[in-house]
Amino acid sequence: MDHFSTDRLTAERLHENHLADLVALHLDPDVSRYIGGVRSAETTTNYLATNMAHWDEHGFGLWTLRSKDGAFAGRAGIRHILVDDVAEIEIAYAFKRDLWGQGLASEIASALTDIGLSQLALPSLIGIVYVANGASRRVLEKSHYLLERRTNRHGEDVAIYRKRR
Repeated sequence: MDHFSTDRLTAERLHENHLADLVALHLDPDVSRYIGGVRSAETTTNYLATNMAHWDEHGFGLWTLRSKDGAFAGRAGIRHILVDDVAEIEIAYAFKRDLWGQGLASEIASALTDIGLSQLALPSLIGIVYVANGASRRVLEKSHYLLERRTNRHGEDVAIYRKRR
């Protein structure tokens, strides 16, 4: 599924042409505060390559998001990840700061959950959220993810939410 859309967003499989938009997103300290910190252009280039390889290996991954008028809105996806040495599949999303508070994260979380559990028939999905990120915690809770546990990830306290098929 290289493309999909929601009421207000279109999603396109991540590719090289998205690098400039991702660099700008990852350089914003407010956006990056809860996704591991500001990333340099070089780090984002490596991130892009890693996530494009994920698509090649698994047939799903990250998409770039655009508003209906075609403007870059952010990124979101479904990807394999290790959490406390356990293989998991997470949903992830990040939006440009000027789009926060409009319900887009809830919209994309719902779409990703449907894709992961229904279309890809994955047994479960997780969301990893910094404990301090109340907005993203509410997004997962509204999408019927259940708080499973808390852990420390890269020196940060995070909450692990899960939704099962």
